[in-house]
Amino acid sequence: MPAFFNRLRNRLRTTLAPVPDIPAGLWLQTLQRHPFLAALDLPEQGKLRALSALFLDGKQFHGAHGLQVTDAMAIDIAAQACLPLLHWGDPRAALGWYDDFVTIVVHPGEAIARRAHLDEAGVMHHYTEVLAGEAMERGPVMLSWQHVEDAGHSAQRGTNVVVHEFVHKLDMRSGSPNGCPPLPAGFLGTHSARAAHEAWWATWEPAYAQFREAVIKAERFGAPWPWLDAYGATSEAEFFAVACEAYFVNRQRFAQEFAGLVPVLDAFFRPAP
Repeated sequence: MPAFFNRLRNRLRTTLAPVPDIPAGLWLQTLQRHPFLAALDLPEQGKLRALSALFLDGKQFHGAHGLQVTDAMAIDIAAQACLPLLHWGDPRAALGWYDDFVTIVVHPGEAIARRAHLDEAGVMHHYTEVLAGEAMERGPVMLSWQHVEDAGHSAQRGTNVVVHEFVHKLDMRSGSPNGCPPLPAGFLGTHSARAAHEAWWATWEPAYAQFREAVIKAERFGAPWPWLDAYGATSEAEFFAVACEAYFVNRQRFAQEFAGLVPVLDAFFRPAP
């Protein structure tokens, strides 16, 4: 583990206040590499820096296939992972959403995962899947550094592998991901958990169905491809993660494409005090 993490961890554990302790030079470099972070106002940048420092204190980074995870790389990942938590009050409480794992495995590029699937006839199918990232339920997060490193440019397309995988972690807080994370009391003015979930799905189900239809038309009939990553059409859980990527890194374009989803995501990620 880089020496910076040891110094950071020791200093954080000897102070009562969650004061950001990421070196200013490294933090400035992270902002410069990621326009969607640089676009935050100064108070938001300060809070994100504090969140990122606490995140680094509680997580362990491991490089796969000989990759050395530098301080700058870890800070880049931490800042993007903490972006969804930015408006959730106390930093330590907000980071509780990520308390089901410690390890983040960083591959140099895409990873090949071996999969097995038992079909309805009882036949086991074995196959491989190429992954840019993966969040495991109550387990580690895997990221491709090749894709993380491209985050500043891929934001134009509304994609961000770090946000994608960590939003899956939010979705998993209530079990297997299904496209609906645990909703706070009073979500969208509702008065029960059931009403909150009904309000969520009333917006998300038609948006997902419409997006899936657009992807099918592009695949089968040569219609224009939608702007949002087509991978979101594979399931409601993936649609939620893909939509959140775009919401955080290219809000303006996302609002043009999915105006109806913006108020719902704002209610979840930017709750009223």
